Amino acid sequence: MADPTIRPYTTDVPQADVDDLHDRLTRACWPDELPGVGWSYGVPVTYLRELAEYWRTGYDWRAHEARLNDLPQFTTEIEGQPVHFVHVRSPETDALPLVLTHGWPGSIVEFLDVIGPLTDPRRHGGDPGDAFHLVVPTLPGFTFSGPTLAAGQGTTERYAEIVAELMARLGYDRYGAQGGDVGAFVSPQLGRIAPERVVGVHMNAMVTIPSWDDDGSGYDETDQARLAELHAAWEEGFGYAAIQGTRPQTLAFGLRDSPVGLLAWLVDIFHTFSNPDVERPDDAVDRDALLTNISLYWFTGTIGSSFRLYKESQQWDAEPASSGVPTAVAVFPGDVTVRGIAEKQNHIVRWTEFERGGHFAAMEAPDLLVDDVRAFFRTVGSS
Repeated sequence: MADPTIRPYTTDVPQADVDDLHDRLTRACWPDELPGVGWSYGVPVTYLRELAEYWRTGYDWRAHEARLNDLPQFTTEIEGQPVHFVHVRSPETDALPLVLTHGWPGSIVEFLDVIGPLTDPRRHGGDPGDAFHLVVPTLPGFTFSGPTLAAGQGTTERYAEIVAELMARLGYDRYGAQGGDVGAFVSPQLGRIAPERVVGVHMNAMVTIPSWDDDGSGYDETDQARLAELHAAWEEGFGYAAIQGTRPQTLAFGLRDSPVGLLAWLVDIFHTFSNPDVERPDDAVDRDALLTNISLYWFTGTIGSSFRLYKESQQWDAEPASSGVPTAVAVFPGDVTVRGIAEKQNHIVRWTEFERGGHFAAMEAPDLLVDDVRAFFRTVGSS
């Protein structure tokens, strides 16, 4: 029988693991590269050597571990799966509960810069009426929630069931949902399985997947252009998803054994999907935040289990019905979110396009994301 106990959690990586990381970075074997190709063949060796050296000698894991431990962290067990989460109660007692769901290759680190403004707007120059009680789960298979324990547990549908049970266990029977990337699959799914509890869904980095026969007819010019971009992206930028969706275990060997391999794989994702106007991923996302996120995967050994959602999830090519829950979509530079597809699957009541930020909006443009979340839930949270 599953244990419903909620226990406090402290991040405490053994020093031997930190030393081992530094030793492996020191002994890295580096590939050759072609001259003058930039990022067109993948991550440049010169760039990654510089970043790996900073990870080894300049980055202070203990400082960032302490920042994580400034947050109230907990673990519980849901149907046999350990689930880690952050739970920050707002000082405003009538705040709306809001669950924030990360993406891949993300973690709770995505939300470090938005937790304060969302929970305590009074302290951050905002309206206390916009406050939220925040729950930030670590999805099964990711970092502090550890690996999934059986085939079929790494699906976005399953994640939504886990999050819904977590919110019920915390006593929240009415709440909002926000998420990007994988979180933009989980959040609307929460609305589908618990429409009487979810008052609104806010998404960024929404991945709209067209049906095989969707030629864009009937869409406006913006959507037709984005549909073309989406098809091009599947050809050029989603190779990682193909291998993670077919051979996740094989890929896991190299990335679990080599921190440089892990760094290259995840940095390439951040480069591909962050603000397209920025050349280096650590110019789009704070370098230490980027390395903290990657360090969580390394120290917990969960990069392989995080891949499983790509093989196991069914929503990648499904056309789910709308839950009827009011839904907002925030579109940042580089997103190829097709509104015509989104509206087939969701009850869209707010659509916002931004000129700054990118796919990792909570890290790249936290102020814009916070403002949009506040504005949306201001219209649905009191209903």
